[in-house]
Amino acid sequence: MVRPKKYLGQHFLRDQNIAQKIVGALPLAATHVMEVGPGMGVLTHYLVDKVPSLYLIEIDRESVAYLRAHFSTLNHRIIEGDFLKLDLGSIADGSWSVIGNFPYNISSQIFFRVLEQRQCVTNVVGMVQKEVAQRIASPPGSKEYGILSVLLQAYFDIKLLFTVPPGVFHPPPKVNSAVLSLARNSVERLACDEQLFVKVVKQAFQTRRKTLRNALKNLNLPPSLQNHPLLNQRAEQLSVSDFIFLTKHLESR
Repeated sequence: MVRPKKYLGQHFLRDQNIAQKIVGALPLAATHVMEVGPGMGVLTHYLVDKVPSLYLIEIDRESVAYLRAHFSTLNHRIIEGDFLKLDLGSIADGSWSVIGNFPYNISSQIFFRVLEQRQCVTNVVGMVQKEVAQRIASPPGSKEYGILSVLLQAYFDIKLLFTVPPGVFHPPPKVNSAVLSLARNSVERLACDEQLFVKVVKQAFQTRRKTLRNALKNLNLPPSLQNHPLLNQRAEQLSVSDFIFLTKHLESR
């Protein structure tokens, strides 16, 4: 047994039916699969026979020792390390899927890391805190809609699959959880400067109560935008395509 460590945000899933359901949600479309934070291998148990090229990354040394003892066929593909610093392309060529019961304390950072490696990541199935899942899957106009929603929805089709109660974990978290599915869409590149797009989205949501006219004034809005009705709205009301539109006009300064 591995002792769950609070500082690592570890809550080990005990329900085998939910584990099977999570693994069943992962399409077998990618060349390789990376499981993030496998802990004691509740998902690994169902992945190992399903996925020919399965890799595990785990930062907890005690968990790594457990996994190496119980999944000896994966030994050379069990990586002791931090997913937030991992370059998937340096592990193996080809496309990747990412799966895991993501530690709550770094779940948003995991999705930002996926975004950085979107050219090789085709799918993600992850269990996170319910509020984080709702934020990522939220459409424009909802109060949960935010930076991560826009940036991920620009490149992925997202579904909130199901919620998970605290009682199926050891130790039980103080919050509900939910499982998300992300599938890479057909957008290779946005029709604007992608770095500026990120800057515009972040700036817009930093003061989300303000209209965009005020929220984006530091970016020196060009004359072509000064009277545009989008600037009278707040960040949470804009779609991905609206943010692309704004970014293209800012590029033209």
